[in-house]
Amino acid sequence: MTTLLRIDSSASGENSKSRQLANEFIEKWLAKNPDGNVVVRDVDANPLPHFTSETLGALFTPEENRSAEQKAIVAIGDELISEIEAADVVTVSAPMYNFGIPSTLKSYFDYIARAGRTFKYTETGPVGLLNKDAYVFVASGSFLAETPMDHQVPYLNTFLGFIGITVKDTFIAGGQAMGAPGEEAFNQAKSQIAVAV
Repeated sequence: MTTLLRIDSSASGENSKSRQLANEFIEKWLAKNPDGNVVVRDVDANPLPHFTSETLGALFTPEENRSAEQKAIVAIGDELISEIEAADVVTVSAPMYNFGIPSTLKSYFDYIARAGRTFKYTETGPVGLLNKDAYVFVASGSFLAETPMDHQVPYLNTFLGFIGITVKDTFIAGGQAMGAPGEEAFNQAKSQIAVAV
């Protein structure tokens, strides 16, 4: 059975354009993979604690010396990493908030970036260990893709690549606060999904 891990982050619920694009993709993916399994990780509905000095301290404390609180902190990342390791393909849907991704998604990334599990350091630099493909769905209020103000798509590509995930396609719905141009961009992204899946 092929497993798709769906990661959602928009605070807009069903009104989210990035989620709607992910819905479109997954509907078509399931049509091609009728035995496929979709696992949902919604970091807005179930936000993770922010990465703090306590988190770092727990990770750097040898396992046998961890307190109960530290073990609980490490267990959060263990669960998330096991979940993404078990997936065959990953989708990430993310709106643009203040030129970047939601802080809830950044927290998720902080927990799954773990040396020795999702990447390793080598003499020539870090190497990602997850070795799987991803599809990314993004939306923004204006048209900022491929401009110096876009810290959304480049960051997603950089982070996912860092842990060994290849972004096969990115579907962008810009201008969502701009009326008709945004609607046109959204429909264009949907038509691109129809061809890509």
